[in-house]
Amino acid sequence: MDALLGLMRIIDRVTDRFAGIAMWAMGASCFISALNAVVRYGFNYSSNAFLEIQWYLFAACVMLGASQVLRVNEHVRVDVFYGQYSGRVQAWIDFLGLLFFMLPSMAVMIYFALPLFLKMYASGEVSSNAGGLIRWPAMLMLPLGFSLLFAQGVSEAIKRMAWLMNRYESEFHYERPLQ
Repeated sequence: MDALLGLMRIIDRVTDRFAGIAMWAMGASCFISALNAVVRYGFNYSSNAFLEIQWYLFAACVMLGASQVLRVNEHVRVDVFYGQYSGRVQAWIDFLGLLFFMLPSMAVMIYFALPLFLKMYASGEVSSNAGGLIRWPAMLMLPLGFSLLFAQGVSEAIKRMAWLMNRYESEFHYERPLQ
């Protein structure tokens, strides 16, 4: 279990690093958007490249930040019955959900996204818009983001199992039964 907890810490650090990149991508996207508006309305000039780089940066923000959202447990959750269960049952629901739904879904997404990225990278595909940008950097966000989510899912599964084994005190606020 100690090796798995070490792996969990490494994955969490990698996720934190990519969350920092996502944060900068969001800031850059907002700056470029504002600059684009000023240039378009102030100087009557527009560029498709400005619009596309905003989309690329937003894609980076979403795909590189999603694993951090999972790590800090701020993802959307449908809580119809979950809150009524004990911490132990909640941990099992989380663990089984990660193992049987989230991780296989991310594996399928990686399986389909990686060949698309490789094809775009090899061909050097460019946007059909006048002044458009190369597309592979935006397409890279898909396999990279899904891989980060897969890795963070592994980390979260380790945390839940370690918590169930009393080897990890969590930040997910499960209540331990009285001993």
